[in-house]
Amino acid sequence: MGFRDEAAGHFHKALKLRPDYPEARENFYRVANWLVERWHFLMLNDHGRNRKYQQAIQKAVQSGCNTVLDIGTGTGILGMCAKKAGAAEVYACELSKTMYELACEVVTANGMEGRIKILHMKSLEMEVPKDIPHRVSLVVTETVDAGLFGEGIIESLIHAWHHLLLPPQRGENELREPSATGRVIPAGATVFGMAVECLEIRRHHRLRVSEVGGLSMAAAGELRSPVSCTSVPDDSMEPYTTERLSRLPGGYKPLTEPFTALNIDFNNVQELEALCSREVQQIRLLVTQEGELDALAVWFQLHLDEESSLSTGPQEDTCWEQAIYPDHSTKGFVLKPQDELIIEISCRDSFLRLCSVAVVRDGHEIRLDKRLDSQHPGNPISSPNPEAELCTALASLQTDQNQTKDFCMLECSEMALLNNHDYHQSFCSALAKLITQLKVACQNQEPGSGVQSDLTGKSLFYVLDVSEGFSLLSLIAASQGHVKAYSSMEKKKQQEVLKKLARSSNIPEQHLEFWLNHMEDEQGMLQRPSREKLWSAIILDCVETCGLIRQKLMEKASLARCLLEEGGRIFPEKIVVYGMLVESDTLLLESAVQGQEPTLGFNIAPFINQFTVPVHVFLDFSTLECRHLSESVELFVLDLMNASANYTNKEIKVQATSAGRITAIPFWYQIYLDQDISVSTLSQNSHWKQAAAVLQQPLEVQAGDWVRLAVKLHKSTISISAHIENVPGEME
Repeated sequence: MGFRDEAAGHFHKALKLRPDYPEARENFYRVANWLVERWHFLMLNDHGRNRKYQQAIQKAVQSGCNTVLDIGTGTGILGMCAKKAGAAEVYACELSKTMYELACEVVTANGMEGRIKILHMKSLEMEVPKDIPHRVSLVVTETVDAGLFGEGIIESLIHAWHHLLLPPQRGENELREPSATGRVIPAGATVFGMAVECLEIRRHHRLRVSEVGGLSMAAAGELRSPVSCTSVPDDSMEPYTTERLSRLPGGYKPLTEPFTALNIDFNNVQELEALCSREVQQIRLLVTQEGELDALAVWFQLHLDEESSLSTGPQEDTCWEQAIYPDHSTKGFVLKPQDELIIEISCRDSFLRLCSVAVVRDGHEIRLDKRLDSQHPGNPISSPNPEAELCTALASLQTDQNQTKDFCMLECSEMALLNNHDYHQSFCSALAKLITQLKVACQNQEPGSGVQSDLTGKSLFYVLDVSEGFSLLSLIAASQGHVKAYSSMEKKKQQEVLKKLARSSNIPEQHLEFWLNHMEDEQGMLQRPSREKLWSAIILDCVETCGLIRQKLMEKASLARCLLEEGGRIFPEKIVVYGMLVESDTLLLESAVQGQEPTLGFNIAPFINQFTVPVHVFLDFSTLECRHLSESVELFVLDLMNASANYTNKEIKVQATSAGRITAIPFWYQIYLDQDISVSTLSQNSHWKQAAAVLQQPLEVQAGDWVRLAVKLHKSTISISAHIENVPGEME
């Protein structure tokens, strides 16, 4: 993290020196999420959360806790709350260099310089009296993530109790002054969970299709997302991911009532130390609705003190997401009402771990963690005969012992891409059309024209796929026949999956190459064809999963055009950008701190808003809370095949269809593989998210007003500004 933080900091300083320098600005925007993560804005805009923390801190300080340490201070808001409440001494620590410098600026701007001592270090490295003169009576912290323990709060509090905090109050009969004892805010937490069915979670973590672009996936072996949880820690896997359940496209269905997974007392060091050595706990949950088990969703209630708490639940209006523990074991197992789902809960490595291990149906236990399904994952199992299902499960247990644990790991976005049927089918159709056209052209050429042939003597066409990550497009091209395909896939396990699929699809071994494996070879791009133009088709990866155009796309397209044979094509050939005027308070809250009111009157906004970026990414437009203020409109066109058709600036007039405040322009792409075949990044099964240009100042409009949008493209970065047109004009 240190090197990344330092590099990103240099971009920020370069932008301060040259605010008009586009390269510095774009580099900074690309790394701003590393410098100041986006949740800082949401958290600081959450007035309810900030106020409850302030009240708990004020109460503790006024009861006698007059020396305070803020662990993971961020902008310094909790430390400033303690000082404002009257604490005699306030210390704070922050690991991130950028956030440390920001906190120093904020504290100075609020007149507390010299009154709060901020240390650029981890609390685990702090010592008394080296870093602070004596132990403190109060630690305040919010070093928690959606899974509660993921930011290291257990380790930091154990260290604090042993080295930085005064001893705790030992019992009701012990009457010591609060200034002589130690305590923590928050005082503890209760963790809740429930089993859910959710198609959006499923398609990002489990293969749901039996074929991709005409290729059977049966030979691929086990493909798994990097998010998988067992009671035994595995460093190669993340135990959970995070989602805001209320914003998931398609929603979710609770399959059980919420259950209590864990209670923890942060003021009991013995309990904290015993957490990691606790026995694995089993809980039985009654299934209340029929559905496919896709994940366990987890949230918590943070008890600030005896009277006040914060909830991160899916129904709360909060800045928090929920922790999602995807289920990999069930592969389409349908739970039914009155089933009992057995959950295992543990904290072996200070991460909260939950996994579904079995279902009890009609008195029979069916193990989910060892069960192998003969049916395809796309076809959920729902046997009306529990005895037959039990026998199948037991038979699977016998064979499971001999199964290898070998599997291929794919990123969640790569799994969603594999599950995007329309995307692959469109590529299959476009490639087939191109190869057919080239075959006809070759048949019309005279013998000896230099066109290379395969072993059958027929013309051989060359396709290069430079997609990022795991891509089957090279294999789809090779399946067209008389095509030698080159993949840019680098990971060995992923290459092995492609080779298995090639063999099962009867694609000759010599018709699939991994060209990055040979980059050190001076002979370079393998056996290059002898014709003047190298490639029949070059497949470019044009759009990042987050919703942005890939960097240097147009430069890559310019180079690719020079490497095509006559009649060859770049896929895609064109990208059309569409957008819409919207009013969305959500995008404002996630992009910048909205004044001093949410931050309890502290002057924080001008400092953290330096790290605001004009384009919001990883957006689900279908579930975004917003009002549409216009119809969708074409914003820009990028032509990858025809350089002369491109431009860098365009102005569009958009008519407002409703009155409101324009706060943002969400945008997405229609990706044209050829003139007739295209895919949309806005479609329901898209593996892409959307992006939105957020205006610095909202723009008030009335229905019928014309808004002029100035759209600019600089090195694949799109920027959009807007102003009201005084004179109505026709749409451009």
